[in-house]
Amino acid sequence: MTLPADARTIAENIRNMRIRGASLIASSAAEALEITAQKSSAKTVDEFVSEMTEAAHVLIQTRPTAVSLPNAVRYVMHRIGVAKNSARSVEEVRSAATSAARKFIDNARTASDRIGEIGARRIRDGDVLLTHCNSKAAMSVMKTAWSEGKKIEVLVTETRPRFQGHLTARALADAGIPVTMILDDAVRYYMQDVDKVIVGADAITANGALVNKIGTSMVALAAHEAKVKVFVAAESFKFSPETMIGELVTIEERDTSEVISESELKRIGPIKVRNPSFDVTPPEYIDLIITERGIIPPAGAVIILEQVFGVLTPEELREYQTYSLQEEVA
Repeated sequence: MTLPADARTIAENIRNMRIRGASLIASSAAEALEITAQKSSAKTVDEFVSEMTEAAHVLIQTRPTAVSLPNAVRYVMHRIGVAKNSARSVEEVRSAATSAARKFIDNARTASDRIGEIGARRIRDGDVLLTHCNSKAAMSVMKTAWSEGKKIEVLVTETRPRFQGHLTARALADAGIPVTMILDDAVRYYMQDVDKVIVGADAITANGALVNKIGTSMVALAAHEAKVKVFVAAESFKFSPETMIGELVTIEERDTSEVISESELKRIGPIKVRNPSFDVTPPEYIDLIITERGIIPPAGAVIILEQVFGVLTPEELREYQTYSLQEEVA
């Protein structure tokens, strides 16, 4: 089975970064599964589950680092697995799939709003904030603080090589917030003017380390040097369950054409070009993590993981990874 056209477009848009931001990536993946379920012509439950599993693997392969994506897929696939055990028809499993996808999308939306409400309490009137990349959750905190009457200013990095900072600058400016765009390389220069750094997350590990857009660790290091607090805004579905058993988050390397054109590369000569999409910020450079469940220190990441996924054995976690999902996970 190939993905339906609409779902295939979503997958390609995730792969090519036309769909950006971990929350939007996750919601889009859930939407692709919903479309696949709705348009499946499977005649039996087993055939339907096989088609959905194939679609799930296609989606996960689009962006290996964005933990929110496989967590969204697991959320839907888990509920398909549970429904399969008692279903008497394809329609029952289809209904479970579409309901799960819709619930995930709704939860993702409300989670961002809740993060905004909780995080805005830590923003003071007159604060100068700095953000890197394009995070819906981080912007929710800033927009909420602004809507509460706090007169903030925001420094936004360009976030090369994909310039996601342009999206953030536009969104904040549209909300009326004063925005200054700066070069990524100028972060340390401007950090003396900053009161707080607030960034999003592509993944958070069990020990509270942050996996986010390349350059985030340098921002955090500059903030640490200047004694500026670093806040991370992250939905609970961005926490990585695999890291509870020592698995490492894969750092995606993207095409070098994002950094330098092929013609320019030929002109320069035989050089190697690397383009990692993410880096890892150690927990000691993070002051707090804002989730829809509340504010935690980095060391509290494992608590969020246990709340979302339950206390799982290594065997259960590996089964969870491969969709051998027979029992409800807490």
